Amino acid sequence: MVNISIKYTGDLHCDATHGPSHAKLATDAPTDNKGKGEAFSPTDLVATALGTCISTTMGIKADELGVNLKGMTVNVKKEMSKDVPRRIVALPSEVHIPLPPTSPHREVLERTALNCPVHKSLPPEIKRPTKFFWEG
Repeated sequence: MVNISIKYTGDLHCDATHGPSHAKLATDAPTDNKGKGEAFSPTDLVATALGTCISTTMGIKADELGVNLKGMTVNVKKEMSKDVPRRIVALPSEVHIPLPPTSPHREVLERTALNCPVHKSLPPEIKRPTKFFWEG
């Protein structure tokens, strides 16, 4: 179990502290929801979690396979609902992989990305199409 402690500092800002490492991050409400957009919003962190989870799990699998993914990039777009209640409706992502399309590890790495813990934790009503670009 990991403890994350959050302190509300006012003006729609929060400071979160990661228990094990004491690393900190700040959040702010987005400009389209009464905030100043001065930091990641809570829903931005969901998109960030998806992209970093895809990257991390692919990196773990690549290490097991003896493949180097250094330089891989993931771009996640967060789409919010237009109706109430306000919620994330889609998290489309693009994964740019520095390996050739003929890589023998292509299928296992793509499957690993689509089965990362964040992918598996999001409810099915959040659309999350993922496109892979093999660019090596």
